[in-house]
Amino acid sequence: MPRKQSVTKDMLLDAAFELVREKGKEDLSARHLAERAGCSTQPIFRIYKNMGELDDDLFLKCADYFSGYFELDSDYSVMPFVNFGMTFISFAKNEPNIFRMLFLSENRLGKSTYDLVNGGSKNYVINELKRIKGIEPSDYESVFMKVWLIIHGTACMMIRNEFDISEKETVKLLEDMFTKIYE
Repeated sequence: MPRKQSVTKDMLLDAAFELVREKGKEDLSARHLAERAGCSTQPIFRIYKNMGELDDDLFLKCADYFSGYFELDSDYSVMPFVNFGMTFISFAKNEPNIFRMLFLSENRLGKSTYDLVNGGSKNYVINELKRIKGIEPSDYESVFMKVWLIIHGTACMMIRNEFDISEKETVKLLEDMFTKIYE
């Protein structure tokens, strides 16, 4: 008789990721995860002490997925923060459940929004700030907060279907925002 396939931590994490991606964090339970992974709940609790431990690993997997999204080339504009903003807004629009988990939930393993969008050592935010002529590092925080309010607000409004504008209109909005901040 063939041996049953052993359930691994990676298998459970992949199943949890896909479940959250499709249905949202609210739908993640041991029972739903077991169904998705094609196993009983026993292997889940053999591998994880509790669902909170799984949530932590899942959060890190989602954060890595988000960071990889920023590595995709986007060429909307030469202005600082426009490509960055469009990538973030596109992520929210295309991956609303992962976006909610990363940016609109309470448990973020001590990671701030800035930590997530900066991509750790990839320095996505810092690289954008360095592209702005005539600003000093001492002004980085203030500048980032100004552009971030528009970028994050736009993303949140789009996933709630409160702000349905075209890609071209969104690029124009971001370019106008950047221009107004630096007039």
